Amino acid sequence: MAASDTIGAEGHLIDSGLLSAIFDKIIEFKASYEILTFTIGRTNDEPSRIEMRINASDTQVLDELLQQLTIFGCHAKRERDATVKPAEKDRCVPDDFYSTTNHRTQVRLGGRWIEVEQQRMDAVIVAAGGRAACRKLRDVRAGEPVVCGHDGIRVTPEFRERDRLGFAFMSNDVSSERRVEGVVSRIADMMRHVKQSGGRIVVVAGPVVVHTGGVDHFCELIRLGYVDTVLAGNALAVHDIEFALSGTSLGIDLTGAAVEQGHRNHMAAINTINRAGGIRQAVESGVLKSGVMYHCVKKGVDYVLAGSIRDDGPLPETVMDLVDAQERYAAALSQNVQLVLMLSSMLHSIGVGNMLPSWVRVVCVDINPAVVTKLADRGSAQTVGVVTDVGLFLHRLAERLRC
Repeated sequence: MAASDTIGAEGHLIDSGLLSAIFDKIIEFKASYEILTFTIGRTNDEPSRIEMRINASDTQVLDELLQQLTIFGCHAKRERDATVKPAEKDRCVPDDFYSTTNHRTQVRLGGRWIEVEQQRMDAVIVAAGGRAACRKLRDVRAGEPVVCGHDGIRVTPEFRERDRLGFAFMSNDVSSERRVEGVVSRIADMMRHVKQSGGRIVVVAGPVVVHTGGVDHFCELIRLGYVDTVLAGNALAVHDIEFALSGTSLGIDLTGAAVEQGHRNHMAAINTINRAGGIRQAVESGVLKSGVMYHCVKKGVDYVLAGSIRDDGPLPETVMDLVDAQERYAAALSQNVQLVLMLSSMLHSIGVGNMLPSWVRVVCVDINPAVVTKLADRGSAQTVGVVTDVGLFLHRLAERLRC
């Protein structure tokens, strides 16, 4: 082997499967390793530590391997400052830019390790003025100092503790055979813990909440104070308002029967809100008297409605500028959010998952297990998957939180 380096890693390496991932990645690159020291943690709080020498066929292979090992918490034992290069022009960075994960990250600048702010996946790190922060590629401006390569970067992956805010009951396996009652009980306990500790809960919801009869139970969560922000698309609000005004969702009542002339109800709902001047005005004027959006306004719960190309109307509050909608979602998620509850919305759930750091807990409820699997595959490994009817889930959850 023509190139070698010594790396270290620490944390719950065995419990979290990180050690196996490190070895697999080394073998994938046809490299070899020699373990120099390995200390196994003996308690929940005591981390394991490993130091090993990596040997690769050439420097280029070694550099690429070391960069990929960074996401598993590996770092070079010989401490070096991060490599910083100026952005070539707006929205354009050097080819060897460091692409962020959603894990806690530090960069070494001027001999000091600095915590990276606004942590999220799929971003670059801009380091200036003794600080470092994640930045979307579209927001980078010419000349800004961008962290490149793998030197001077430390990543600390989250690990599965034996008991952590009620999440110890699950693994990342997705199964429709779990008893919903047991899962709901743990999630309810966790929601209580988050609120007692001063944290915030965000709910990402799709129109299936309305279709499955979950509106009343969702409204109860809002009344009980367990919802701080709702992130959704135009469809949730329209279907919710249609149900409040006409008792249907897309012209179908909750028994599944089509209502005569019901196809016009969702457009009539939009028209009613337009006439009032918006959702808040409709509530204040007494036009809208029930439903999720009604209770959000009455309880002072923040909401962001992000539009898409398929939206009818849309409602006056719906943000149709994609970049603006993403920024509003990100701003809502940055306010001490400790738990995100995702209810049957693949598009918005995955979008929110991309914005979250890995230490924010996520519960994804969907009748389709592929939604939860896709979230985990895209890096949101902290997701608890509950495969069930979302209306049933909300009914059970509201029951537990009333106790």
